[in-house]
Amino acid sequence: MGILQIFTLLGALGMFLYGMNLMSSGLQKASGDKLRSFLSAMTSNPLKGVLTGLGITSLIQSSSATTVMVVSFVNAGLLTLSQAIGVIMGANIGTTVTAWLVAWLGFKADISILAIPLMLFGFLFSNSKKNQRQNIGELIVGFCLLFLGLSFMKESVPDLNETPQVLEFVKTWASHGFGSVLIFLVFGTILTLVLQSSSATMAITLIMLSMGWIPFHMACAMVLGENIGTTITANIAASVGNTQAKRAAMSHTIFNVFGVIWALIFFKPFLSLVGLIIELFGLPNPATEGFTVTGPNTESSVAALYGLSMLHTLFNTINTFILIWFTKVIEKCVVWIIKTPKNQDQEAFRLKYISAGPITTPELATEQAFNEIIHFAQISRNGLKYAQSAISEANSDKFEELRGKLVKYEEISDRIEYEIAAFLNAVSASGISEDTSVKIKAMYKIIGELESLGDSGEAISRILSRRNIHKKTFDFETIKKLDNMVEEVDRAYEAMITNLTLAHKGSLVEISNAYNAEDRINSLRNLLRDTEIEDIEENKKNYQTSVYYMDIVNELEKMGDFIINISQNLERAFTQK
Repeated sequence: MGILQIFTLLGALGMFLYGMNLMSSGLQKASGDKLRSFLSAMTSNPLKGVLTGLGITSLIQSSSATTVMVVSFVNAGLLTLSQAIGVIMGANIGTTVTAWLVAWLGFKADISILAIPLMLFGFLFSNSKKNQRQNIGELIVGFCLLFLGLSFMKESVPDLNETPQVLEFVKTWASHGFGSVLIFLVFGTILTLVLQSSSATMAITLIMLSMGWIPFHMACAMVLGENIGTTITANIAASVGNTQAKRAAMSHTIFNVFGVIWALIFFKPFLSLVGLIIELFGLPNPATEGFTVTGPNTESSVAALYGLSMLHTLFNTINTFILIWFTKVIEKCVVWIIKTPKNQDQEAFRLKYISAGPITTPELATEQAFNEIIHFAQISRNGLKYAQSAISEANSDKFEELRGKLVKYEEISDRIEYEIAAFLNAVSASGISEDTSVKIKAMYKIIGELESLGDSGEAISRILSRRNIHKKTFDFETIKKLDNMVEEVDRAYEAMITNLTLAHKGSLVEISNAYNAEDRINSLRNLLRDTEIEDIEENKKNYQTSVYYMDIVNELEKMGDFIINISQNLERAFTQK
């Protein structure tokens, strides 16, 4: 096998993987909102969870993308651990659709013949001015590249009959009985770990089987290994997530490892069942002794390819039917394996929703960002309460403690804004639909306004510090007026968080609650300002004290402006048209 042939094989593999990623990305962008709605309708019923996982994986053609997405959603609090386990089970069944597509279209029908003409339609759609057509074009191009890559891989694999030394070497590895089963199982696991795609490993296994490189039972062992190897993707994604995300990824590992154990125990009967089913199709039984693939595109090759795809489907389906009744047991197991950190409650200001690792599903990652924005708004509202306490605090030590908290909240808001913006940058770079792009632009503006609210809280603490340095105090009536102003701002916060929540659910219709809150803040500001000017003119108030008082009133009114800006951005980008 020459150097050029090796690089051709690797290039064809790269084309296959790139085509799969492109096809998955196009599908996600074309159906982003529908996919989000599908997931948001998730219930605690394990069967519905299985059907959801099956449907999504069949659609986006990537079980790794589905499991990483599920881990992210558990991390974001959108799915419970119990729900996630059901979805992961369904994803394992859904990934078998890819194996059947490759076996039928890539080998039996050889759709690569049509791939080049289809590229024309993909190019034309990609150059359309309509965003949805561009997404469909990306899907078509990805589909074509996938099967072109598969075709080039088949052509690049050498015929072992022409290289008897290599053929003898492969036969040696396959002649150790059950030991060979374990060897090829480990090989399938490692290959999937390296490629980070069980679909690519499945395609390689199908090629090796159709070319006669390995016997049928060794190919089956590789498929079992691929089911273990694919769990590493979810575990990598969960490694930087919260405890629940790690548990969701671990449940995926438990599911597949348990399946491989029973499949190994009943390896021969399981293969016999697969062979009997293939015989019902009128094809030779690939599980019988002495069965060999006589060459590509022969009846024996078709029987072997269909048999391997059937084994993959039966393995995941039977495994799901067994374990779906033990969802609660799996949940208890992963909770026992991955303990809750003792210091978890102390991490009051860590990001809660966007720390679940690689972004493989950009169209759905905006869910995590939106959850983090709502969390950001709630943290910002807590800062307002500290500002209110600082205004009325007469004890200098307690005031300094509150002032320190306001400074800390300002630093926290800066950090959260940066982290969310960095996450949104990564999402945008992954390729998104036009609708999602509009929403992400609105999110950038919203986190900017939330950061400004943190600045205002810290600005109020500076005004109060200057007041204290000049030994000025607010009387009871002044504090009461400021309390009224703070309460109006808090009501505006409540309206804003309500609108954020409705927008996240896709049910925001209008923002009259935000406009009403803004009007009340402006009216109260005008009343307080006019009253204070009258008191100064009548010498009822110290001028310097009044300046500090009005500075705080103006800062609170500015907070109202930032808050209404957030609702207005929601109205423009998220209101149901």
